[in-house]
Amino acid sequence: MKELVGVQKTLSPVLKAKALDNRLPEPILGDRYAEETMRRLDPGYDHRRFGTSQLGLAAVVRAKAHDEWARRFLSAHPDAVVLHLGCGLDARMYRLDPPATVDWFDVDYPSVIELRRQFLPPREHYTLIASNVTNLTWLDQIPRNRPTLLIAEGLVPYLPEPAARRLLTTVVDTFPGGQIQLDTVSVWAWRTSKWDPTLRKYGTQFHCGFDDPSALADWHPRLEYVDEAPMNDSPELMAKAPANVRRAYRLLNLLPGMKRSTRIVRFRF
Repeated sequence: MKELVGVQKTLSPVLKAKALDNRLPEPILGDRYAEETMRRLDPGYDHRRFGTSQLGLAAVVRAKAHDEWARRFLSAHPDAVVLHLGCGLDARMYRLDPPATVDWFDVDYPSVIELRRQFLPPREHYTLIASNVTNLTWLDQIPRNRPTLLIAEGLVPYLPEPAARRLLTTVVDTFPGGQIQLDTVSVWAWRTSKWDPTLRKYGTQFHCGFDDPSALADWHPRLEYVDEAPMNDSPELMAKAPANVRRAYRLLNLLPGMKRSTRIVRFRF
């Protein structure tokens, strides 16, 4: 197996959060694939100090929001093409279980795709593409002239703004119409990310941030902001997280800008 480097390593804490969520009495996401995959990736992940901490549940809320938006889009467009960019070891395609009329493409670095092949089963109408998402030649493998859903969960903050802009505008130029789902961080979260202990642990940092992510719609005349979903102050997080985690997020959300430090946003084109 190729060694994961930099931002690729962040798939582990996100996967761990989903695995631990699945052990709650009432899970937010309820992803059994995450728990099984995390155990294979790191058999002792829950045995070390803070190994069962649920503080990462905000990332699970983010995944749930993306799932719900995607589920609605696929219900309305059963002939869609799905582009799941920076997929990591997320099992979204298995959670949503789209009909055979949907063609689904998971795109990530070759080392990550190698892990997916080891840990997650193959499926018809499901294609893995081993590529840096900013090398847009991977788009040559995607069918055109169909409704297109782009999901970029936990991706855009790690891209320089020109690369993010080129990615989104090229997708809008390439396909006739569809939906784009992504999440962004605020400008202060981007600029202070070099000191973030979690990101420092994995040798990475954010490279762009937006205080008003709806302004990304200005990048292309066909792009339109639709709405956003809550994350750090999500009602579901406050309803289902353990009491100590709810208290921690309530305190964090008292800090200026914390509630909207990450924004889960949806666009159409």
